[in-house]
Amino acid sequence: MVQDNKLNLQEHLLDISNLHVQYKTDDATVYALNGFNLQVRRGEKIGLVGETGAGKTTMALSVLRLLPEKIGKVTAGSILYGNDNLLEQNEAFMLGLRGRRISMIFQDPMTSLNPIVSVGNQIMEVLDLHAPQMSQHEKNERVDRILSMVGIPPSRKEEFPYQFSGGMKQRIVIAMALIAEPELLLADEPTTALDVTMQAQILDMMSRLKQQFNTAVVLITHDLGVVAEFCDRVAVVYAGKVVEQGTVEQVFARVRNHPYTVGLLNCIPDLESTAARLVPIPGQMADPTQLPAGCAFADRCIHCMDICRQEAPKMYEQDGHCILCHLFKERED
Repeated sequence: MVQDNKLNLQEHLLDISNLHVQYKTDDATVYALNGFNLQVRRGEKIGLVGETGAGKTTMALSVLRLLPEKIGKVTAGSILYGNDNLLEQNEAFMLGLRGRRISMIFQDPMTSLNPIVSVGNQIMEVLDLHAPQMSQHEKNERVDRILSMVGIPPSRKEEFPYQFSGGMKQRIVIAMALIAEPELLLADEPTTALDVTMQAQILDMMSRLKQQFNTAVVLITHDLGVVAEFCDRVAVVYAGKVVEQGTVEQVFARVRNHPYTVGLLNCIPDLESTAARLVPIPGQMADPTQLPAGCAFADRCIHCMDICRQEAPKMYEQDGHCILCHLFKERED
């Protein structure tokens, strides 16, 4: 059955529809998102997975309208947050939204912190902007509480970013994103710089945030193990499109998958396997400056057919499990 590019989810908090984003430079035009569709319901935890360059971070920056000025541009589509199309709102509206209703944990903590302002004041700034009704004592208490939650002694809040390790800077960035108790958290590789123990603590903290405040989480990651443990649904992104999405159980069951998803799953080490090496996905990701007319994965796909090179596939759906692939049209015909 052909999917109409929408999931039948209730209470959509975020609805990204047919989003196209380009980066224009003097050298070339990069087609970063090419009909990106994603719906997130309130309180949902959804994982976005895919190779570097697939467009995951571009999606998050588009939601917050933080694409590079004069280079990044949304050329088509809509981003609905509740009843508001974020692409049509003025900057004053976005300033009130960022950090309060939607927060983002950026991938590189080194560029997210001001080197000459204490970490406590940087976290406090979120409350100064979005919770002016709070007393200074209440703000200080909340800063102390959030620092404790991310594993940093509140006594260190007067210190500066250079006095912390890379992993601790990441925790401070996470504290900044969570302190205003947002409705939606966009987490771009939030646990990459952390050890396994701290990864588990951060994921547990985000789970508790969801339970306490019904916060939705979009987790951008390369770690499929984290997705399997933390998320309710998973969306697989390739060449600026969601090529497969469904519940974690549907995708990880390996019964029905997009060929690209099969390749990603085959890269996960299996302790029960006797294979000497993992099986990598052949070839390189499609050049985003010269995308093919048909399926962008065709050159790397062992199931490639003539129609794959000539015509872009449609989304096929079964029980809420959606796959963007001609292979499933052939099976259903």
